[in-house]
Amino acid sequence: MRTIFRRGRMCMVSESVALWWMPLVAFVVGAVCLLGLRGDLWLADHVYALEGGRWSLRSLWLTESVLHTGARNASAAAWGGVVLAWLATLLRGQWRAWRMPLGYLALAVLLGTSVVSVLKSFSPMDCPWDLARYGGTRAYHGLLQGSDLPGRCFPAGHASAGYAWLALFFFFTAVKPAWRRHGLVVGIGLGLLFGIDQQLRGAHFLSHDLFTAMICWAVALGLYRLMLPLRATRSAA
Repeated sequence: MRTIFRRGRMCMVSESVALWWMPLVAFVVGAVCLLGLRGDLWLADHVYALEGGRWSLRSLWLTESVLHTGARNASAAAWGGVVLAWLATLLRGQWRAWRMPLGYLALAVLLGTSVVSVLKSFSPMDCPWDLARYGGTRAYHGLLQGSDLPGRCFPAGHASAGYAWLALFFFFTAVKPAWRRHGLVVGIGLGLLFGIDQQLRGAHFLSHDLFTAMICWAVALGLYRLMLPLRATRSAA
């Protein structure tokens, strides 16, 4: 019994490193490179130049109608499907075991996108297409620099509709651990797809997506610890 307990503790420590400290270190390194070393501007400069000195993909059917509006609606529809599945567990007793995991998934996706949206509404940072550097009218301001008007462009709202599904990693950890890496791939893939689309349109810098990803991951991990503690412990053991 003591051996099992020790193994369980070692697994939980290892899990804590993998799920929190490693992403945090990666986030800090990325933030330093993109904001501190102006990697944001370097990348946006090259994208802007490749598009001919204007955001030529801003109103393209694929980038605007499909990958922006359509993808956002698809993510909302998927969330609605999760809510309906959770409601079904209230009506069918044999589906009771899915109630908490599905409730977790619905809440994590909703809270992740909501936190990003609230932070964005108070943000002083502008979108690339608003900056004089890229054909706009406003001067560039860093994350910690003041601005006379709120830019409301940070973190990346659209990317949150993808990165919020990082919660699938924890959902599958609770119900089917063998699939949790697939859940991670889905969340990262959707976030990258939505984020790159907005960068090509001139709507966001890469750092905006980096912060969004970290926020969604932190929300998903925090709720996982709060709502599925027994399942988390069993999975670690």
